[in-house]
Amino acid sequence: MSRITPLSGFPEWLPPQRMIELTVLDKLRTTFELYGFAPIETRAVEPLDQLLRKGEIDKEVYLLRRMQAEEGEGDKGLGLHFDLTVPFARYVLERAGHLEFPFRRYQIQKVWRGERPQEGRYREFLQADIDVVNRDNLPFHYDTEMPLVIGDA
Repeated sequence: MSRITPLSGFPEWLPPQRMIELTVLDKLRTTFELYGFAPIETRAVEPLDQLLRKGEIDKEVYLLRRMQAEEGEGDKGLGLHFDLTVPFARYVLERAGHLEFPFRRYQIQKVWRGERPQEGRYREFLQADIDVVNRDNLPFHYDTEMPLVIGDA
């Protein structure tokens, strides 16, 4: 019988580990919602020019390519997001007319980084973010609230 080589940097948890992860995620969700943050989820891919817009050329981005695409066809220039900031900024810009500001969001979602995996660092992992955005200036009390939320979580 041939031996399967694990793919490094992409965790797969045993049931007890997954139960712990789910418990932590439930605590985060509950805390974020208690403070009035709304859950959102964004797509996993973004146009490559948007991902690299702020000069993030040091990030190793996983590109998306269809196996059966003809040359010059398909989803050229798409990459998996390496954090939740770029997708969130796009989300707010695209939906500004439907959001109530200041907009308080939390997002817990997988992200992908093409970094060299090592102890405690993975290529695929969950990231949990909270943010408050406003159309104009954001009152200072929102900044002071963030450490309280994080401490409770």
